[in-house]
Amino acid sequence: MDSKTQIVDVPISGKPKKRSTGIVGLNLLLDGGYPSGTIIMLYGTPISGIDIAAQQFWKVEGEEGTYLITDGDPDIGMVDVAELHPEMYLPQMVGGKIIVDSMSPVIIKYGIDGALHFLRLARDEIRKRGANLMFIVYTGIHTQMEMTRLMRAADIVIEFTTGTSQNDIERMLAVQKIKDSAVPTRLLPFILTDKGIEASTTSRVV
Repeated sequence: MDSKTQIVDVPISGKPKKRSTGIVGLNLLLDGGYPSGTIIMLYGTPISGIDIAAQQFWKVEGEEGTYLITDGDPDIGMVDVAELHPEMYLPQMVGGKIIVDSMSPVIIKYGIDGALHFLRLARDEIRKRGANLMFIVYTGIHTQMEMTRLMRAADIVIEFTTGTSQNDIERMLAVQKIKDSAVPTRLLPFILTDKGIEASTTSRVV
């Protein structure tokens, strides 16, 4: 691993380098991390942990990244883009890890076509740089057609779910799509701690 970039060299010829997700169990599920040059979509409810997963990816040490926040109060280091048109996000995108938290206000304000136009422009940029773009989408807000179009635009799609079992809250993530690769057939259980997401390294078989 290159300690400066947090990109892992995959020994198989012709495979892209991978960037750590910031979550050990998810790295294992993805055979090393997110392939460089890809767009990643995380979707779930506001309490499912998707924002925490995005922040852990952004905070992986050793490489610069940009966290664009479209609503709410930005934390230290985040860039407030609430008043910017999505095309104006592009000059703000510095480093190898670009986060858009979240795409939902963009879709509401500019429509699904405006959001997809931004993703098309961003795809060219991140591919040239070998970067990753991750965006969050909240469920229960958008139409099924809008969600479908976003999933088609993404290279990797990960769903976060929350349920209950007796007296316990159960949180799971499922990798639903990886472009040009086999999709893992296991759910990944995880918990939320004061340090963020801790995922099991032994995944549950569906």
